[in-house]
Amino acid sequence: MTTNQTHSENSHQNVVRFITAGSVDDGKSTLIGRLLYDTKSILVDQLESLSKTKHARVTSSDAGVDLALLTDGLEAEREQGITIDVAYRYFSTPKRKFIVADAPGHEQYTRNLVTGASQSDVAVILVDATRVDLNSSPATLLAQTKRHAAIVHLLGLRHVVFAVNKMDLLNFDEKVFNTIKTAIEDLTKKIGLPAPTLIPMSALLGANVVTASKDTPWYQGPTLLQWLESLDTSPQSEKTALRFPVQYVARQDGSASDDLRAYLGQIESGSIRVGQKIKVLPENREATVAKIYLGNRSNRDQANTNNEVESAQTGEAVAISLAEDIDVSRGCLFISAEDATPPTLSKQISADLCWLDIEPLSLSRKYALRHTTSTIGAKVKGIQQVLDVQTLSHALETHPLNANEIGRVDFVLQKPIAADLFSQSQKTGAFILIDEATNHTVAAGMIREAVAQ
Repeated sequence: MTTNQTHSENSHQNVVRFITAGSVDDGKSTLIGRLLYDTKSILVDQLESLSKTKHARVTSSDAGVDLALLTDGLEAEREQGITIDVAYRYFSTPKRKFIVADAPGHEQYTRNLVTGASQSDVAVILVDATRVDLNSSPATLLAQTKRHAAIVHLLGLRHVVFAVNKMDLLNFDEKVFNTIKTAIEDLTKKIGLPAPTLIPMSALLGANVVTASKDTPWYQGPTLLQWLESLDTSPQSEKTALRFPVQYVARQDGSASDDLRAYLGQIESGSIRVGQKIKVLPENREATVAKIYLGNRSNRDQANTNNEVESAQTGEAVAISLAEDIDVSRGCLFISAEDATPPTLSKQISADLCWLDIEPLSLSRKYALRHTTSTIGAKVKGIQQVLDVQTLSHALETHPLNANEIGRVDFVLQKPIAADLFSQSQKTGAFILIDEATNHTVAAGMIREAVAQ
């Protein structure tokens, strides 16, 4: 392993990107506020400002401020006591750095949750213990809890923890926690999530958030912060084959020695080196990497004033020049010529969609499918199934997807794309769908099947 690879992996390992999900009023903003407060990540003047705010709701007895206001930054959020937009906050401990997204719980803002989750490695799904119906068997969770868990599964987040919040209002009853635990385990089995981690807590009081609570002697697991600090967050993409979508073609005309054509973009997975044989899709032409220029040399090669490097890794923005003069444009994809599992060149794909628009999916409407750096016309061929969030089963009779619904949809594309399955690559196996008439982003899609040409 090279020094650059080690640096890249260590950088990723040191940063945890997580999102809080769950229904409205489950305590997501309060939980993040507690993490910020207990890790001493709040400025003194910010604390003073919040302690004097007129938008007081519920305050922590030791903090003396409304912890939720640390993330509810919009005026409308403070007035209504809800989260509307995704709020990003940053904090650190001696072990890790954290980027946290506080996603809204209201059903109408599900699209904001999808946006935040797509940029995260970890999901913290809050469950309000006081709003779980304990009289049914298994206990009945809120619909939004089920929907958010399903979205987290579809988006392929590698680490998921269920934080059973507000246990203080139920006297930290172990039997209640175990009843809720059974319901959550049943939920995860139905939607396909791995065996979940569950933590009983009170975000308001700080129980099992940063420090262990004396009120839960029956719980021997980690606190939320300890769990977050222990995760392996090195990108799976670093271990997979090269995927480099071309975003821009730069041409510098000069003397014969200075003439340069370079292809700019970000390495979504794998690595690339000078002298490597690559294949350019969808044209399926081979070429040799002649030069690599690093877009940001702040982390390494400081002495290299022209940014030229011998190799580059996942996540790095680069400009690549080729030894051969071949036709390459925006939307092309560089892969290794020796790739044993290359993407499928396909004009027919099936994908799971999270429908985000108010207007339902239409089989007669024209859509644009934006996949990596290419945009292609797409026509809906048919709807295979629609997920019933209440029962977690797929409807026997399909119907056009409505706002916040999830379904499997077949598409026919105007021209082929280099499609990976989402289970193999979250970067090149995902897309967004745009309504050509309104230019609205109407859906987030995960490719599940691609028919070879």
